[in-house]
Amino acid sequence: MRITNNMLLNNMMQSLSNNLNRTQTYFNQLSSGKKISLPSDDPIVASKALKLRTDVAEIEQYKRNTDDAMSWMDITEAAMNQMTEVIHRMKEITNQAANGSNTQEDLDKIHEEATQLREQIIHLGNATYAGRYIFSGFKTDKPLLNQDGTFNVPIENGEQIKFEIGIRDDININVPGNDLFNDGINAAEGDKSSFVDTFDKIIEAMGTDNKDELSSLLGDIDDQLGNLMRVRAGLGARMNRVELSANRIDDDKVNYTRLMSLNEDVDIAEAIMKLQNEENVYRASLATGARVIQPSLVDFLG
Repeated sequence: MRITNNMLLNNMMQSLSNNLNRTQTYFNQLSSGKKISLPSDDPIVASKALKLRTDVAEIEQYKRNTDDAMSWMDITEAAMNQMTEVIHRMKEITNQAANGSNTQEDLDKIHEEATQLREQIIHLGNATYAGRYIFSGFKTDKPLLNQDGTFNVPIENGEQIKFEIGIRDDININVPGNDLFNDGINAAEGDKSSFVDTFDKIIEAMGTDNKDELSSLLGDIDDQLGNLMRVRAGLGARMNRVELSANRIDDDKVNYTRLMSLNEDVDIAEAIMKLQNEENVYRASLATGARVIQPSLVDFLG
């Protein structure tokens, strides 16, 4: 086979182009910090990157869900904690009103405080989180209670708002108002809340100074307090579960992010070394090419 000058030049240019492309590859890796720029650079790395990025995106969504769930439940817990304080105070002044040593002025003050405690219970029953009423079940755009203590919306125990905090892992974050304000009995719109009704009976008995009735109603207060403690315990258990899930999600995010980095991110030291090697090869090919194309027929005439 006869080797022509054009063949030498073409082979030299092809080799120079290949060497320059390899140099550009490592330069791109160092400038971007990634192993590949296009899926065609390495389909296996690209496929793994797509899967890992999807996993990380899902984990970040679960993290947002757990944060939102904890915020909702924190507001609910705070509201029920204040309700507990209100009930304890109502029990205290009911005991005081049932005592025969009060003056009329004392009774009037106790009656006024009881009325204010009732208003506070209504207010707490209509507590909101981010503009949504937390005790109204699915109807979060409407307050739970009217000022007369009746339910503004029908509500059932099954009205549980669930958040997805993991793969096939849902948890209800809300407390249906009927569970808290109606002893767990489903309530229709216009039904009187048993919680508020107990307060109303106490206030009425205070107004007539019916000490026997007040003493009897102390048991009803204990029943409402016991129901409140039951609901709080259930919420507390779910809050603990969400916290554990949040911790697991944080760990998963660290692990999957590390795996994603190992798959995608370039080893800087290795890339610099390879770039320097390719630069040396490219310079050597340039020097060799210069020697190949330098001779001409003129050089041999004389």
